[in-house]
Amino acid sequence: MPHARHPHSRRHVGTLAALSVGMLMTSGALTPANAATWPSASGSQPVTATINLTSSKDYGMLRLYGSGALGTGDQSEDQQPILTLANGVTLKNVIIGAPGADGIHCLGSCTLQNVWWEDVGEDAATFRGGSGATYNVVGGGAKKASDKVFQHNGGGTVNISNFAVQEFKTLYRSCGDCSTQYTRKVNLNTIEVTGTGTTARLVGINVNRNDVATLRGITILNDASRKVVPCQKYNNNTAVGVGPDSTNCLYSASDITYR
Repeated sequence: MPHARHPHSRRHVGTLAALSVGMLMTSGALTPANAATWPSASGSQPVTATINLTSSKDYGMLRLYGSGALGTGDQSEDQQPILTLANGVTLKNVIIGAPGADGIHCLGSCTLQNVWWEDVGEDAATFRGGSGATYNVVGGGAKKASDKVFQHNGGGTVNISNFAVQEFKTLYRSCGDCSTQYTRKVNLNTIEVTGTGTTARLVGINVNRNDVATLRGITILNDASRKVVPCQKYNNNTAVGVGPDSTNCLYSASDITYR
């Protein structure tokens, strides 16, 4: 997946109860639900070749991890995903373990519900649908992402709600150098973030392509020095600024809570 590279550490982070898809974006910040521990797997299954899902699947908290050809979790660009999801597929209750390979690829609109990444490989999930696609990430969490968690290479809108992230560099990145580019949107609502002590970004968007990011209900832990950047602006792969505005980075100081 072509994209820009962008630093990590360790701290336990609470997880959040899942909201319904209909509650993805509401006015004002939402209060995080009671924190829970990182989920335990019901079992573990090695995956030696990409699983292609054409219908919705509930894995019952099974851990899937790469083996053989998928047995790497590094940052090489030619890795294959553990799972691909056809347009319209919902994936529920699964843990992506280590090695995580290139995580999950959504080939069109998809829903990732209560999906957890224990050790993000290249990316946790890549969104590859067309301009009208909608990708919903509801509940779940990710950690140990030495680069990005969610990579948006296609078009459409990514909605991320009630998600916990730690040990990461970028939570969401709109592709800066894909062969086909789009105007993309991302909505973050009720996100629990654990700072790493080094610079990390919640979203990276391309303002030269009129991307729009909306942030609500962001809680940032362990970040007294304010190293977590809520919204990083790029012209493709060139950083051009940070912070809220009325066009591309839609949030205010009240949408970010530091604890």
